Amino acid sequence: MTTDPGLPSAVRHPRPTRAELAAAADRTIPDVLAPGLEVLFVGINPGLWSAATGWHFARPGNRFWPALHAGGLTPRLLHPSEQGELPALGLGITNMAARASARADELSTEELLDGAAILTDKVARHRPRWVAVVGVTAYRIGFRRPKATFGPQAETLADARLWVLPNPSGLNAHFTAVTLGLAFAELRMATDLPDRRTPPTT
Repeated sequence: MTTDPGLPSAVRHPRPTRAELAAAADRTIPDVLAPGLEVLFVGINPGLWSAATGWHFARPGNRFWPALHAGGLTPRLLHPSEQGELPALGLGITNMAARASARADELSTEELLDGAAILTDKVARHRPRWVAVVGVTAYRIGFRRPKATFGPQAETLADARLWVLPNPSGLNAHFTAVTLGLAFAELRMATDLPDRRTPPTT
């Protein structure tokens, strides 16, 4: 696959075929992780696009990467293939459940409970300052917090502060691109990270 930056994105990053997506079910993908991150983002589980490409939040229409930039956490809009740039910014990505599925609601309660326990161990080892779970329903189930809402949580996770963000999936019609960006910006301000967006030239 060519990676010439002068080519259109669709040429540089061809869409997985139907067969490739079907074959991606139940796969796992590596975390984007390093010791001592500022924020570790926790997705629900990889979608089939992510499992087919190896990139988190890879499906077209997923608004994680635009929200990350709109919230001032990245200096520019990153393509999912550029996820390796996140640790240098103090950011990382993992998932509540490891196996890929077409929809998050295909996961069982047991998978989310097990995933929360694995996540707790992972946070204890890598010690991020903040853990941001991207999806309130998965957080409520996995951590047995049925009344949890968005924003900062009262409890900690292995000494890390906890925050719950909206699910950036394009299927989540309750949040627009603008309101998602504001939610990510609220997290950034709580963590005291600077707004990394390049200021406009005059």
